[in-house]
Amino acid sequence: MSKSLFSDFEGVSSKAWKQKIQVDLKGADYNNNLIWKTNEGIDVKPFYHADQFKAISNNPNSKAQDWKICQTIVVDKAEEANAQAIEAINRGAEAILFTMPSESIPSEVLLKTIVLDKVSVDIQCNFLSIPFSRSFNQKNVYVQNDIIGHLAKTGNWHNNLKEDYDQFEIIVKENNQLCINLDLYQNAGANIVQQLAYGLAHTNEYLNHFEKILDNNKKQTLEITFNVAIGSNYFFEIAKLRALRNLWATLASEYGFNISCRIKATPSKRNKTIYDYNVNMLRTTTESMSAVLGGADVVYNLPYDALYHDANEFGDRISRNQLLILKNESYFDKVNNPADGSYYIEYLTLKLSEKALELFKDIENNGGFLSQLKEGTIQRKIKESASKEQSQFDTEQLILLGTNKHPNPADRMKNELEKSPFLRIDKRKTLIEPIIAVRLSEKLEINRLKNE
Repeated sequence: MSKSLFSDFEGVSSKAWKQKIQVDLKGADYNNNLIWKTNEGIDVKPFYHADQFKAISNNPNSKAQDWKICQTIVVDKAEEANAQAIEAINRGAEAILFTMPSESIPSEVLLKTIVLDKVSVDIQCNFLSIPFSRSFNQKNVYVQNDIIGHLAKTGNWHNNLKEDYDQFEIIVKENNQLCINLDLYQNAGANIVQQLAYGLAHTNEYLNHFEKILDNNKKQTLEITFNVAIGSNYFFEIAKLRALRNLWATLASEYGFNISCRIKATPSKRNKTIYDYNVNMLRTTTESMSAVLGGADVVYNLPYDALYHDANEFGDRISRNQLLILKNESYFDKVNNPADGSYYIEYLTLKLSEKALELFKDIENNGGFLSQLKEGTIQRKIKESASKEQSQFDTEQLILLGTNKHPNPADRMKNELEKSPFLRIDKRKTLIEPIIAVRLSEKLEINRLKNE
């Protein structure tokens, strides 16, 4: 049948739906019973309708069909890391993330026989080195240098502000890449609006610096990568990535930069646990689903035992297979922009964008991101958000199954810890207060370990 029958039926407005719901409530208050407020200050309604929007946006630069399965490898020796990468690629990985401990790793050994036309490689390093970056200056290889992110995480520059910017400037010009780490803000307890606004303000510091340094061709071809951590609020996290693309396009167009961006997403560590650890697989699965549906270009999963075990073949294989199942058995690569047409996600995207843009403007009006980092304003706001979320966990308003709800008293973990899963703060002098990532269940787990 080629004729559409929808026009034969009278449309139902959102007003009519609300009236019907109010009748069914039999006198109960609509707002108090069916509308709930999130930590981002967003009112979530029981339903959404097309007539509630002036226009429906889309994400033309988001292509869910092209998302890549990434494997993370911690590099100790170049030969071993290369062998692990080749094995992971043979088993289904389409991208590799190497975590570098030092700049002495030779690129020709690490990348040996990796076909860079088919497999992208990200190099995550906690140091700043022009020779190192030059050695990896190849197509489809992304060296992740984020000097402001390093300052926020550690409280110090690599060297000092001037030296860092001087080296960073050369690296960006030569590699034509810019990387911004937003994952720290999520893992430290920032709400979604804060994550987006701080990420935007963080990026704006770079755009202000490079606006007059790069020519128009460099601006239009600069490859931007956002590293994002995905939390457990399923639909909100989908909307977060969609909002990030929209916000970046708006900001980039003001400076004349490339409005496209590359989003690399991974599950959050904030809600992961050491007790009833198999539940971590359920958490990372839904978080990876949010990443794909939200339009992430690359997804690298977190092994279920990453908190307390050293990197191991079994944990890596399980985490990779979770993504392989999503792609090859759940068909999460068959539709571009699969969230399009959902009024709920559209509403969340719009509200998160509006609130993040408002907070971003407030940061800029008060000196900018670096200024507020030095003053401690950003750190204080994240702590306030984290404290609120911690209180919700402690009072079981926010539930982590097997940890603060239905714990298994027979669980024993003391002899399973190959590394400490808890926050450790080294005493050292810092220029600013660092932003500290902390898990919700840490205090509870420490007490349980003491009582085993």
